[in-house]
Amino acid sequence: MASLDDPTPSTMDDPVYRTGVLELLGLLAYGEISACERLAEDAKMAPDLRNKVEIAAMATAEFGHFEKLRDHLVAMGEDPFEVMLPFAATFERFHRQTSPSDWLEGLVKAYVGDGLAADFYREIAAYLDADTRELVLDTLSGTGHSDFVIDAIRSAIEQDHRVGGRLALWGRRLMGEALSQAQMVVAERDALSTVLVGGVDHPGMDLAGIGRMFTRLTEAHAARMEKLGLAA
Repeated sequence: MASLDDPTPSTMDDPVYRTGVLELLGLLAYGEISACERLAEDAKMAPDLRNKVEIAAMATAEFGHFEKLRDHLVAMGEDPFEVMLPFAATFERFHRQTSPSDWLEGLVKAYVGDGLAADFYREIAAYLDADTRELVLDTLSGTGHSDFVIDAIRSAIEQDHRVGGRLALWGRRLMGEALSQAQMVVAERDALSTVLVGGVDHPGMDLAGIGRMFTRLTEAHAARMEKLGLAA
């Protein structure tokens, strides 16, 4: 079996694999620019200037990640916006169904949503060629602002314990919607699915493996909610 780290026909010279990689990068790029846009909207709900600046910094980091993906797609000879466009409906649907009602829900969505997405892409990255894997993992590097969100949520719960129950329910809703969208994307994109399940020339996950992947995503979400002081 050829290694994905070798420049063989089993990697980028394979048109199905290349299409799957383009779908993944388009999905990731649209997710980054969408997150940037949503964080900018959330900043309008910030209770003070300090919090507004923290959210703006998170949005800036997301845009920086988008730029890396955009530039890589251009280097591959692709129009990044054409590659991203098929995923517009996916993200619009997710954001429409998970629109935060206040500042705290926006913070939980930013923290939980970013973490879930990062976990999902890291799982897929394990089955990519070395260059694409490095790009994906670099894009998923932390924004460095998670402590800010954790402190803000825990402080709000200390001031009013009822907040914890409401945000815990919100976190469960976010998890359900995110997993639903992820499963839908994998099911709808044949080339991306092929990257996951593999083929004759490159390894992948079987159906049981995909099931275990979603179990790991759920467990990581529970650990993330615990950091916020919320029950998953």
